[in-house]
Formats: sequence, C-alpha cells, structure tokens
Amino acid sequence: MSDQTLERNVMVTNPQGFHLRPASMFVKLACTFQSKVEILKGNDRFDGKSSLDLLTLGAGNGTTLTLRVSGVDASEAIEALAALVESGFGENNPG
Repeated sequence: MSDQTLERNVMVTNPQGFHLRPASMFVKLACTFQSKVEILKGNDRFDGKSSLDLLTLGAGNGTTLTLRVSGVDASEAIEALAALVESGFGENNPG
C-alpha cells in the first residue's frame, strides 16, 4: 500500500470545544497510527500528534476543522480521528 494524503472536514460538537481532555484523546489516538496527522483551521496548521499544538487550536463548539492525514495508514487514521471528533469526545451525552 502506498502513501496517500486524505482530508476530511469535521465539526466540533462537544459543548466545551477542543479543550485539554479532547486534545489529549486526539493525540493519543493519532499516535497509534504511522501517518502524519494535521488539523487545519483557516490558514493555520496544527500537528495532530502534539498536545501543545492542539491546546493552541482554539476550536469551540461549532468550529469546522479539516483533518489532513498522510501515510500508509491514512485511511484508517482519518476514519478513526473523524469519528472521535464527530462523537463529541464522549462529552455530548448527558450523564
């Protein structure tokens, strides 16, 4: 399988947005893949495997982000990461 680059738009749906806990969850999942993971917000790029980068993302509820994944397991990575964001990081369900 060759390297490929995939992009997908996702919307942040959890009430508090992309704060510390979601950022940590995203990085932990992203690091399980070999592919390079980036998040694009407007003209800014953030390393999807860097907690510090993601903490500066400033993506609140309703923000649309673009996931860009490049590498041999890009398809699996983008599916898993998009599902995590779209699920609201488990914060959307009343507890």
